[in-house]
Amino acid sequence: MPLVRVIAVLLLLTGLASCSSPDPNTLLGKADSGHLTIGIRFDQPGLAEHTLDGRFVGFDVDVAEFVAGQLGVKPSGITWRETTSATRETDLTSGTVDLVVATYSITDKRKQLIAFAGPYFETGQDLLVRRSDTAITGPEALNGRRLCSVTGSTPAQEVKARFAQAVQLVEYPRYPDCVTALLAGQVDAVTTDGVILAGYVTQNPELLKVVGKPFSTERYGIGLRKGDPQGQAALDDAIKKMIDTGRWADSLRANIGPSGYPLPAPPAVTER
Repeated sequence: MPLVRVIAVLLLLTGLASCSSPDPNTLLGKADSGHLTIGIRFDQPGLAEHTLDGRFVGFDVDVAEFVAGQLGVKPSGITWRETTSATRETDLTSGTVDLVVATYSITDKRKQLIAFAGPYFETGQDLLVRRSDTAITGPEALNGRRLCSVTGSTPAQEVKARFAQAVQLVEYPRYPDCVTALLAGQVDAVTTDGVILAGYVTQNPELLKVVGKPFSTERYGIGLRKGDPQGQAALDDAIKKMIDTGRWADSLRANIGPSGYPLPAPPAVTER
C-alpha cells in the first residue's frame, strides 16, 4: 500500500477513535471512566439518608443509582458526597461533584449557574407542625409565629413575602436541626417541600404532622454543569426509562409510601 494511503488510513482511524471517546470533561466522558461523584443529602429520611450502618438509602439515592447505571456506572463506581441547599451550585460549578440529586427544585435563577435534567418528581411547599397544634392550618396562620427553614433555601422567605409578613424566620444548617427545634418548642413550624417533611413524620408520628395544604409547585431535577447538552439528554432518557419500567413507582412506594404522603403521578420530562 502506498505511503500516502497508509497515512490516510491512520488519520481516518485516529479520527474515528477520537469521535467514539467522549470529552473527559463532560458527564459522558466522566461516566466512561466507570466512576461518578454524586451529591446527595445525608439527612432526609425516605429521600436520601446515610444510615448508621454506612448505607445510602432513599428515593433520591435510587434515582441517582438508576441514571448512573444507564450511563454505564455501577453502584460501586459511585462516590457519594454530601451536599446542602447552600452548596449545591458551588459543588457543581467547582467540579466537586458531577451530579446533584438532592430534592433540587428547578428554577430560572439556578439555571443561570447550572443545568438541569428532568424533572423526576413534583411536590409542593408545606408546613410541619406539632401534632397537638390545631391553630396552624396554613401559611396565613404564621403571623407572630417562629418559622424554621435551612440556610440557603427559599421556602421561609416565600412564606414571609406571600402569606405572613409578621412571621419570625429562623434558619439552621440542616432540616433535622429545625425538627429538633420544633419538638423542643423553640419554633412553631418548619417549612420546605411536603415530601421532605413527610420523612420526618415517619420518625415521630405521634408528635408531628404535615399540615397537608401545599402552596407551591416544586419540580425536582438532576443538577449538572452547564454546556453539556449530551449529558443532559442522556439523563433525561434515563429518567424516562426509570419511569417507563416501573422502577420509579416501585422506589417511591418503598421509600415514601410508609409516611402516608400522597404519591404523585410521574412528571413529564421537559428540561431538554
